[in-house]
Amino acid sequence: MTNNLSALGVGKIYAVGFVGNDGEGFELMQGLGATGVITDYLYCTREAFTPTYIKPLFMKEPYPEETHRLDIRNRHETSAEIEEIVIGNLYNVCDDVDAVIALDQVPEENTGVITARVRETLAEIGRSRPELIVYADSRAHALQYKNVIVKCNHLEAIQAVYPGWEGTADEDLIAECALSLSERTGRQVFVTWGENGIVAVRDNEVSKVPAVRVEGPIDICGAGDSATAGIVCALCRGASAEEAAMIANLAASITIQQIGTTGTATREAILRRFKEAAV
Repeated sequence: MTNNLSALGVGKIYAVGFVGNDGEGFELMQGLGATGVITDYLYCTREAFTPTYIKPLFMKEPYPEETHRLDIRNRHETSAEIEEIVIGNLYNVCDDVDAVIALDQVPEENTGVITARVRETLAEIGRSRPELIVYADSRAHALQYKNVIVKCNHLEAIQAVYPGWEGTADEDLIAECALSLSERTGRQVFVTWGENGIVAVRDNEVSKVPAVRVEGPIDICGAGDSATAGIVCALCRGASAEEAAMIANLAASITIQQIGTTGTATREAILRRFKEAAV
């Protein structure tokens, strides 16, 4: 995520959370430092692992073949002490930023940085600081947010509203679930829908913003992060929900063409793709 924000030219990027006192944490800190991310609010602890997501690839022509992901995640709850540090750092950073992005990607409840208490803190920040963009990219807990802009994919949105759902997703169902999420959060909602684009909700109005079509092989790894970076940067500049979704689609169309890597999209590349799509 921070790579995507950096590629878009964000002035200052702060990392808030915790890392383990392990090799993965060391490499993460090195990588963040290399792109200018400020890590003053990133707490290092011996109590937890650094969550790590590894996707092995076989380098084949015309593009790499993916195998099963290897995930390193904590299997115990985040301690109250670490929660207090994360919450305190969240409040400390708010005066210096235009937006807060919560990456809520750990499916097991209360085992990562974004716990129930941290979500409550984000809700309070969203309520008390309406001028601040507070945004959550949530995989399994979208329905648990209030006063926060939420982004998830279409299956996550449906399963949040209809737990245990199985079936075929269509536009009406996705729009219904996006509206339900927006009513719950009291804020805008962005639901990504793969090659179909993004369903966006603002003030109980639903808009479908089509994806940007690309040719050739694609690699969707990192598309969600690039979409989030595009949405948040656009909202910070006063964009509407539809405009922010369009920027997200343009950014994602660029990153999915970067095969075998977690791609990024620059402002210049987004502008070129916009001009190409407009022809």
